[in-house]
Amino acid sequence: MKQNPLKIAYSHSLTFTLPMKLPTITIRFAPLIILIILAACIPPTSTNELIEFDGERAFKDLEYQVSLGPRVIGSDAHQKVREWIIETNDELGWETEYQSHFISGQEVHNIISKRGENSDSPWIIIGAHYDSRSNADNDPNVENHNQPVLGANDGASGVAVLMELARVIPKNISGRIWLVYFDAEDYGNLPLFSDWAVGSQAFVNSLEGEPDAVVVVDMIGDADLNIFMERYSNRELNEEIWEIAASLGYENQFIPQPKWNIIDDHLPFVRAGIPAIDIIDFDYPYWHTVEDTLDKVSPESLQIVGDVVLTWLVSRTSQNP
Repeated sequence: MKQNPLKIAYSHSLTFTLPMKLPTITIRFAPLIILIILAACIPPTSTNELIEFDGERAFKDLEYQVSLGPRVIGSDAHQKVREWIIETNDELGWETEYQSHFISGQEVHNIISKRGENSDSPWIIIGAHYDSRSNADNDPNVENHNQPVLGANDGASGVAVLMELARVIPKNISGRIWLVYFDAEDYGNLPLFSDWAVGSQAFVNSLEGEPDAVVVVDMIGDADLNIFMERYSNRELNEEIWEIAASLGYENQFIPQPKWNIIDDHLPFVRAGIPAIDIIDFDYPYWHTVEDTLDKVSPESLQIVGDVVLTWLVSRTSQNP
C-alpha cells in the first residue's frame, strides 16, 4: 500500500513527521502561513497516483473462475463468470455494457466496461476472453479430446489481469479506457463456430470509431513465463510495451523477439487497421489439454504482466494522442 509521506497535526503549532526516520520538527506559524504550507504539502490529484497492481489478488480471481469449472458456452459456469464480471465491474464504478450477438444460431456475449467516456483521446482497449474451449483436442491422450478444457491459463489468466486492472485504474485517468471481456474466442476448428475469435470479430464489426491502441492479454499466467512478440501484432506497439517491460526489469519474461503467428482476439482489430497486439505466452505445453489447471499458473506471472500493462497504460494516457 502507498504510505502517506507526511502526517500533520497542529493547534497553533505544526508538527511534521517525515519519512526516512528524520526527527520530528515543531514550528510555530501564523494561521495563514500554516494554510500555505498545508497546500504545498498535499500532493495534487494525479492520474499517475494509483494503487499498485496486486498479483496475489488477481490470482484469487483466477482461482474463482477455475472453481466454476470449464466456462464452455452454454454452461452454468459460462453464465456465472459473465455475471461475476458484470457485477464486479459495476461495483468498481465502471460503466458496463452487455453486447449480445447471434452467430451460427448461438448467442455470444461481450462485456464492455468503460471509464472516461467523455474524455478526449487516447482511446485504449484492453481485452481478454472469458470462455474456455469445449474440447481438449491437443491433449496427448486421444481419449481426452472430447473433454472440456478447464482453462486456468487459457482464459482465466487474462480475465484475472483485467479484473485487477479494473480495481487499480484511477477514476480520473485521462482519455477513454475500455476493458473488454470477449466471448467465443476459443472455438476454432470445432462444429459450433469453426472459427476463432468470433466474439472479438463481432465487437469490431459493431465498433463506431477507431481506438488508438488495443492490447489483448491471453495465456499469461504460465508459471514459466516467456512472452515473445506476436508476429501479426502492431510492431510499434510491441516495441513500446516491451521497452516498458525492460525498464521494469522483466526482460527475461518479455523477450524482444518475434516468434509466433497467433489467431487471437487482436486479429480482427489488426485486419480493421487498428493498432493492436497480443501479449501471449504460446510456449505453454498444456494448451488445449485437460492439464491446463491451477497448478500450472502463478501470481508472479500475473504480477509481471499486470505491472507492464498498467505502467504502459498510465504512460500512454499521459501523452497526447
